[in-house]
Amino acid sequence: MYNILVVDDEKLIVKGIKFSLEQEDMKVDAAYDGEEALVLAKGKEYDLIVLDVMLPKVDGLQVCQQIREFSGVPIIMVTAKGDDMDKIMGLEYGADDYITKPFNILELKARIKAILRRSVRKVSPQEAKEERGLTYNELRLELDSRRVFINSKETNLTAKEFDLLELLMENRGKVYSRESLLNTVWGYDYPGDVRTVDVHVRRLREKIEENPSDPKFIHTKWGVGYYFG
Repeated sequence: MYNILVVDDEKLIVKGIKFSLEQEDMKVDAAYDGEEALVLAKGKEYDLIVLDVMLPKVDGLQVCQQIREFSGVPIIMVTAKGDDMDKIMGLEYGADDYITKPFNILELKARIKAILRRSVRKVSPQEAKEERGLTYNELRLELDSRRVFINSKETNLTAKEFDLLELLMENRGKVYSRESLLNTVWGYDYPGDVRTVDVHVRRLREKIEENPSDPKFIHTKWGVGYYFG
């Protein structure tokens, strides 16, 4: 059973999301302000968080940023319609996806399911012994448990950051355009644009590169896109 945290100060919206997700056998906790959300996120392990930007006490962007200090849990930001700045800031602060109000609950549920399929993987003790991985110099990805190590020290990546790094590492030397990365990692029906890719590459470099301005893992092919190696 998946554990989901829904954070919104509009109780009717929370009630609707909660009801819909519980029909899918998901367990849903609710928070109605930023402080409550942080307390819950620190005290319990969630598989995904739906987080509104506009919250009392602590706004959603700050909540997202603080959660990223201790967890890589997938986060879907809920933004106001047409507010591109909130969308970009949400991605900058570590959100995996966003949806705008007013939204169709079926679309939100589809986004949640898609992220959970790719990001949540329970690994048995036997599988842990047989962990599949990708290694390049001091960087190692453990694919089944979705963990990343640099010089044997673990670093937290968001679900989309991991997907992006896995794709590039598996295809070392292949140059991907930003459009290709957006379609492959986020899906053809993703409503965002290529700025999403740039933000995630920048955040990824900050986490895995010793010197992000002079990367040795993820390189830019000017006028084309990005490649690993």
